[in-house]
Amino acid sequence: MVEHIKALFPRLRAAPFRVTSLPDPVYNCVAWAAGVTDDWWWPLENPTEAYWPDGVLRVRTLETIREVFATFAYAVCPGEGLEIDFEKIARFADALGVPTHAARQLPTGLWTSKLGRGEDIEHSLHDLEGHLYGAVVLVMKRPRSHG
Repeated sequence: MVEHIKALFPRLRAAPFRVTSLPDPVYNCVAWAAGVTDDWWWPLENPTEAYWPDGVLRVRTLETIREVFATFAYAVCPGEGLEIDFEKIARFADALGVPTHAARQLPTGLWTSKLGRGEDIEHSLHDLEGHLYGAVVLVMKRPRSHG
């Protein structure tokens, strides 16, 4: 069941990770990072078929991705380590700086990712780095809501 994931992400061959959902084409990694499971978020999709916050340009750049999460009270932060009172998201980009993926930190300090139209997985952040997603280039946080 996980061999196809290990083939896409070679670092997962030697790292612990677990599948936490079945494939679902309704939402993607950007939506999942924001905690949404009922919509596809992507700037280059048809506006009637994909969510993108009002006022944010529909272009795929790190700046627009930063702006998207800023609309949800996220701010750039220097580190990916667990901070109990904060929720964190991480953005991946390829060698040209084009955003490719988003992940969300869990209260355990591990990260969760939606793999395209595929499964959600729980993993260590850098285990998804490589040819497909590039590297972590941006981490943002917001105060965790308690209640």
